[in-house]
Formats: sequence, structure tokens, C-alpha cells
Amino acid sequence: MSSANSFQRGIYRNPLVRRLVRWLDAPPHPPIACEISSGRLAGVRFTRGGAVDDLTIESLPPGAIVPSAVEANLVNASAVKAALRNVLLRLRAQEQDVALLLPDPVIRVFIQRFDEFPRAAKDALPMLRWKLKKSIPFDADETQISFMRQPSALDPGGVDVVTALARQRILREYETLVEEFGAFPGVVLSSSLAALSLLADQGPALLARLSGTSLATAIVRDGVLCGYRCTELPEDAHVLRPETLIEEIFPVAAYYQDTWKETIQTLRISGLGGRLDSFAGPLQKEFGCPVRSLLASALSGGLLGADAKVLVDNDLDGLAGWKLQRG
Repeated sequence: MSSANSFQRGIYRNPLVRRLVRWLDAPPHPPIACEISSGRLAGVRFTRGGAVDDLTIESLPPGAIVPSAVEANLVNASAVKAALRNVLLRLRAQEQDVALLLPDPVIRVFIQRFDEFPRAAKDALPMLRWKLKKSIPFDADETQISFMRQPSALDPGGVDVVTALARQRILREYETLVEEFGAFPGVVLSSSLAALSLLADQGPALLARLSGTSLATAIVRDGVLCGYRCTELPEDAHVLRPETLIEEIFPVAAYYQDTWKETIQTLRISGLGGRLDSFAGPLQKEFGCPVRSLLASALSGGLLGADAKVLVDNDLDGLAGWKLQRG
């Protein structure tokens, strides 16, 4: 399967749109998914009914993967290959489709408003390449682009388009790892796009997802993606201070408040682990809304079944979100 097809089908599976739009082609349901981060690889095999059948995790040496949208990601390719081979071997992945959840910095996400937008991909893709060519640090012709339409909450006559794009040669770094084992990269998307499935709130909910030194901030309102930002933090999540996180989250929350004329109703955090308690007070004071763990909320609220507790216990929100997406 080509990079273009796998990447495109990845974002099309996002439930934010699936709840609102019925796509003509049935999306794939790979039996195996692998979440890749700078510190570890985690793989899950699902049963035919979608339950977690097996989970395996491999740690990576520091600096083995340096997530980037522009430069090569696999700094220590041999270590990454060995770890992924162990994961795929244990999950019996040879000749199987695998969903790849990549580090957030690899995939750029944009939300744009249009008065009119082409229905056919052959007309839409050139328009998106042209509009985004000044917003990305590499040639637009080198990119794989996927997009999805969603209703415009601010302009009933218009349409909002969520576009995800990545540099082709960066995607191929990850896809080749799977192909060398004899498996197939059936779906490719970022971990945070997968984790958005865990936001079941009807009112505006803000997700702050930390992984290493990257922070993805997203706002979802009644199934619509209203804001998305991925930034590099000045310090790793393990030593991050509450005031630094507040400074990084604030621009997205302020943009939403200024644009939609309402405040955030809930804030979900991922990636802080046992440090969340020390952040909850300052965050709640700043944003005036409840602050909870993304995974704990999804589990206690019944969004995730008991079989997913092993994912919650290991802070694997991307894989937990993908579990919901795959139906």
C-alpha cells in the first residue's frame, strides 16, 4: 500500500468526522497497531471484536528517534529496527496490516475555513498545496496530504477543512521499518489525532498531550476540531513546570475564546503521569474549568472497556484512542 493511500485513510478514520460524514469506502481495521514515540515502541493486537488481545512495549535508547517534520527521525536506526522487530514478532504481525501512530511533530495539522471547497480530491489537493506552501518548512510537492471536511460552527454557509500533511521521505522512514519485517503499513496518523477519540465531552474540551519535549494542544467542541497546535517545549515533560505548560496552552485557549465567544469547559491532560496532581490546581485556577487525566476520564466514564485498562496503566492514549476509532 502506498504512502499516499495509507496516510489519507489514516486521517479519514478520525471519529470527529466519522460521526458527521459517511464516507463511501469502508475504512480498514488493521488487527495490529503500533504507537511510536521518542522513548519507546508499543504494539497491540486486537481481537476481531476490537478488544485488546496482547500488548508489548520496547524501550528505546535516548536519542534513537528525534521526531521532526523536516529532518531524518531515525538517528539510531538499528536500535529502532531491533525494538520494532521484537514488537511485531511478539504480535505475529508478518503479512498483516499495521496501523502506525507516529510522533506528533512528524505530521502538521491545519484548520482552514472556505466559502466553497471542491468535492473531488483531484481538485481539492492542488488548492490545499497552494494555500499551505508558505506554512510548511519544505517543498509542498514533497508532501503527502490528507484532508477532511467538517461543519463550520461560525459560518453555516461555509466549510472547515482539517488538513494533515507530512514530508514523504519522513513517512517512508517509518513505513520501511514495518515493510522490512514483512508487514504492511495499512494506516498512518499521528498519536494525538488518534487520542482525540477519547474526548467525549459535548462542550468545548481542551486536550494538552505531552510526549518528551513536544506538546500537542487541541480543542474539540461537539465532535468538531476547533483548534490544533503542536509545539516544542523548552524542557522535557518529566521536569516541566506548571507555569510553562500554562504559557504553552494559553494561546490556543485564548484563540478559541476570542473566536467562539465562549470559554473552555474541561481540560484533559496526557503525558504527565503521577505529576498531574501538582499541575491540576494551577491549571484549574488559570482556565477556570475541571482538569483531569485524559485516560482516567475515558476509563471512569465508560468510554473504554476493562480490556483497555492495560493501555491506561501504561499511558498509551494514542493506542486507546485508536481502539475506539477502529470500531
